[in-house]
Amino acid sequence: MHTPKENILQNNTAPAEFILMGLSEDPNLQSVFFFTFLAIYIMTLAGNLLIILLTLADPALHTPMYFFLRNLSFLEICYTSVNVPKMLGNLLSGGKSISFISCALQTYFTFLLGGSECFLLASMSYDRYIAICKPLRYHILMNRRAYTSLALASWLSGLVMSFGHTSMVFTLPFCGSNVINHFFCDIPPLLKLACGDTSKREIAVFAMTMIFGTCPFILILMSYTGIIAAILRISSSEGRKKTFSTCSSHLMVVTLFYGSACFTYLKPNSTYSPNTDKYISLFYTVIIPSLDPVIYSFRNKEVKDALRRIWERKPFG
Repeated sequence: MHTPKENILQNNTAPAEFILMGLSEDPNLQSVFFFTFLAIYIMTLAGNLLIILLTLADPALHTPMYFFLRNLSFLEICYTSVNVPKMLGNLLSGGKSISFISCALQTYFTFLLGGSECFLLASMSYDRYIAICKPLRYHILMNRRAYTSLALASWLSGLVMSFGHTSMVFTLPFCGSNVINHFFCDIPPLLKLACGDTSKREIAVFAMTMIFGTCPFILILMSYTGIIAAILRISSSEGRKKTFSTCSSHLMVVTLFYGSACFTYLKPNSTYSPNTDKYISLFYTVIIPSLDPVIYSFRNKEVKDALRRIWERKPFG
């Protein structure tokens, strides 16, 4: 029986394209998904762009904490833009193909931005640690050179991580199906399509993910161990509550990001479940970037005050 050429590749050749199965084959569900995720994407762009503009416009927010937040918002705009427009285009047109080069670039930028976010969240936790545990030395320890170096190191770490992951996966031979049971080019489903013995590559990818994922997480745990110890030494409950409120939003973002990402990547490839993993991926690639502005900023008193000051300075009304 003849097999469609888009589903079977020639032995040991790189495919010209992959086929993304997406979230559902049901046309009615595809329409629902399109309008839902389009609304979420617009909300993500608007919310994070507002944070960037607000923290640039208000001098009171020209602090290391909001410098990191500005970086995080820019990162979230880029991160969600790597995969969501392609997913929306596929939902709208019904087309599901993606070229080999585009797939590699999508994987590269997904891991560049995801890896950078891991280290950026660690930098933000260190900033909160210094602010709470060493408040008298905060402006010395977190000077411009220090916080810009931390941000730059975060981006460079993501660059190294993404290059390693992408090169290890896309130099594998693909000689079976080219159908990816996902809505973007993610590493676990791509490894399933590779032929031959891929166990060494799987171990290498897993080890690199462990290093670049757990190192910043350990730094976050260390920072919060010091923060919690400092908070417990505060005598008044009101003081403890006020101090903890300065880092509670960051802690929530860390929990959501690491919880979903670890479920997908920090487990053996043998336990990979395509349908489960792609919906978990949907959570951290689409949902979380839209929640970050709300979680991290709009419930923050300083941001609310900055919005009010800008509104009061408006040249109209």
